[in-house]
Amino acid sequence: MAVSNGPIARVSLPPYGMRSAEGDPVVTDVTKFSLDVLGRYVCNDMAEVNGAVAGTDSRPFDVIVVGGGSFASIFAQHLMTADKGRRHRILVLEAGPMVVGEHVQNLPMIGLEVPPAPDPPRRPPAGIATDPEREVWGQAWHSDIAFVGLAYCLGGRSLYWGGWSPELLADELQDWPPQVVTDLTPAGSDYFGAAAEQLGTDATNDFIYGPLQTALRRVLADEAVAGNLGTAVPLNQMPNTRAASALGANPSAQALATLLGLPGPGGRTAAQLLDEAKLEAPLAVQTRARSGFFANNKFSGTPLWVSAARTAWGEWPREDNLRRRLMIVPNCHVTRLVTSGGNVTTVQTNKGDVAVVDGAVVVIAASTIESTRLALNAFQGQAGAQAIGRGLMAHLRSNLTIRIPRTSLPNNPPQSELSEAALFLKGKVNVDNKDRFFHLQITAAGLGPQGNNSEAELWRKVVDIDTLHRFTTASDSHIVITIRGIGEMDPDNPNSSITQHAEPDEYQVPRASVRLQPSARDDKLWKEMDLCSDLVALAFANGNPYEVLVNPRNNTWKTVGAGKPAVDVLPLGPPRRDGLGTTHHEAGPLRLGTNANNSAVDLNGRFHAAANLYALGPAVFPRLGSPNPMLTGTALARRLADHIAAQPAPQPSGQAAGPLPFAAGDGYSVLFDGIDNSQWRLAGDCAFPLVDGALVSEPGNDLGMSWCVTPTPADFSLRLQFRLSRPDDNSGVFLRFPDPNSKGYQNTAYVPVDFGVEVQIDDLARWDGADNHRTGAVYGLNNPNYQQATCNPPGQWNDLQVDVQGQTYTVTLNGVQSTVVNNVDGNRGLPSQPGSPAFIGLQSHSGRVAFRHIRIKAL
Repeated sequence: MAVSNGPIARVSLPPYGMRSAEGDPVVTDVTKFSLDVLGRYVCNDMAEVNGAVAGTDSRPFDVIVVGGGSFASIFAQHLMTADKGRRHRILVLEAGPMVVGEHVQNLPMIGLEVPPAPDPPRRPPAGIATDPEREVWGQAWHSDIAFVGLAYCLGGRSLYWGGWSPELLADELQDWPPQVVTDLTPAGSDYFGAAAEQLGTDATNDFIYGPLQTALRRVLADEAVAGNLGTAVPLNQMPNTRAASALGANPSAQALATLLGLPGPGGRTAAQLLDEAKLEAPLAVQTRARSGFFANNKFSGTPLWVSAARTAWGEWPREDNLRRRLMIVPNCHVTRLVTSGGNVTTVQTNKGDVAVVDGAVVVIAASTIESTRLALNAFQGQAGAQAIGRGLMAHLRSNLTIRIPRTSLPNNPPQSELSEAALFLKGKVNVDNKDRFFHLQITAAGLGPQGNNSEAELWRKVVDIDTLHRFTTASDSHIVITIRGIGEMDPDNPNSSITQHAEPDEYQVPRASVRLQPSARDDKLWKEMDLCSDLVALAFANGNPYEVLVNPRNNTWKTVGAGKPAVDVLPLGPPRRDGLGTTHHEAGPLRLGTNANNSAVDLNGRFHAAANLYALGPAVFPRLGSPNPMLTGTALARRLADHIAAQPAPQPSGQAAGPLPFAAGDGYSVLFDGIDNSQWRLAGDCAFPLVDGALVSEPGNDLGMSWCVTPTPADFSLRLQFRLSRPDDNSGVFLRFPDPNSKGYQNTAYVPVDFGVEVQIDDLARWDGADNHRTGAVYGLNNPNYQQATCNPPGQWNDLQVDVQGQTYTVTLNGVQSTVVNNVDGNRGLPSQPGSPAFIGLQSHSGRVAFRHIRIKAL
């Protein structure tokens, strides 16, 4: 077979008929090895974005999101769902490319693994690393410590994130504003609960189970109850997990045993089993969903982007972007936010400027350090900006890995297939009269005598049975256990901050200068956390000698005598303790509060220094607590999305809405409120998508209609607003027609043509120019007294009222009575009667005509 080295010949069809702003077909890019289908259907370029706001009936992007990581994806996807009236348009600007659609851990090791923290810190000129093993990683700031940096790609670091996602305790929220605490917890909106459900941590035993998990959990619970774990929080003082709480106020021992993966209580009381359940690891992994649903597996942001983009495609059937609610621009680095008059007016990027229209908002959802750098560069020295950059926090982190013989466990679980275990223990230390928190993340794997990986089977998506058989037939003579301690840093350390650096980056924008130092209070907490992990290791060793991993780089182990603490061979400090810049948990420099002197944003995340700028993610935390910030950040992202969804969307310049055609208490009932279109049905060839609180006619190849299944009164007054997209749009309002499905028509949209009455919308009075074919007339009925009313230009709303009494139709357009006419045709326009209802409908003829505020009142 001949092999050609020439270009690959293929026919490139535009996806869904999509075309560029110039009208050219948009094709999917072909690289040397792959076809970029995923990127093409999820992302857009700036030319497409500009074209999407250029049409007469287009809307501006009124929510501009800076960053495309996990919190940005949660915010944008939930905003699309919470925005019931589809009023808002979202533009996402991500500095990196779209790389993969799922977790790196679920893919082959393809050169995307997280690099070690460089020492000294690396600052690549373009902010993106070029080494093959660091395809998307880079660091764009100066610091006195080694940071791993950022993953510049859609999904960000969530592609690499491990999955531990505990919930903040009530005591860890003491420094948070009370109103925010209420919103987060079950006392109010319980955004924590929604976040736990989204991440999969509301079912803590969904992913890890089996004899090893059972054995280690029992040991840890017994030692905790006996008070042998030092500064660990007593289990009876810990709140129940959400999974246990779902069983009810007083769950039975059998129900709790089932939750824990046990065949029965085994002599344990319900209270004892409830305490054991508190040790379950809150892993953001779902292995079972509703019937017919694939499980979400390990959470990451990129599938949310794919889902949101898919939703945006499906809502709008036309082959363009003029009203698409979400567009994502990758490789778009935001360089500066331009402000004027207390608002952000322009978002400057390497792809061109993005104007921020009146009424629009900008949401900074980049990493903590990059978000702070943007804010510093925008507001340095301005009123309300004095707290930006203060109070940077991360996590104190230590690792203790031990290896014990399987026989050291008191109940000696069966040798075959010990598999994985994952447990979670909370700790509390009083430092200078203030409680400070840590927790221990415990992972374990059954391995051979030389095994060293406590996560050997954790996070794996195994697709070949050979690997599976290798795991299930391993000897599992020993157990490797890693006890990772994570403690909160001091939220008020003046030596930890983000400021501007004198050096500009490649876009001539000042870099950030990052200082992160542990305080004396942090050192006290860190020591107690490490000593607690030593006690946990002794508990698992069960009075026997055990091995400690003292040098992970060369896999060096040392044996510790029975009853001796690990600190004897692994002193406090490196390599036991990780560097502060390695946790990816930076938080706090844009913290929320009510006072600009000690907070950067208000209780909704809006900057004190700008009325239309918000911050999202751990940057706004007033206190970090010990948990991974993912669950709290998810909760706040959903909360902000709900807040913005409730706000009105801006209209383009010159397209402001007119006054409402009704007033409260005027006796009219709602047929369409801008959100709920459940009472409306389609007939014929058309679509009527819900866009910006309106039903928008989207014609097909034949006549179409959207009709309300609520019958009209016999005599009535109908009020609504309509808006043209072009001067030649043609539509109408059908009145008093029978059920479209009652006549046996192939195209049921013709039923109101033959049996109803139409109030015309056509400024051109096609096809003969007669007044009875013009906007505001009753189509086809002669009316010598017709008075042509002024129809507003395309893009502006018109008020229409039709009063129907007997067979007299009175039409008022924009306050001017245009028609009073009698219908003398006894076969059409028959009023509603019992057993013979009549309906109203909106015609889809040609052009995109929008309808809203549809109300009716019996006369």
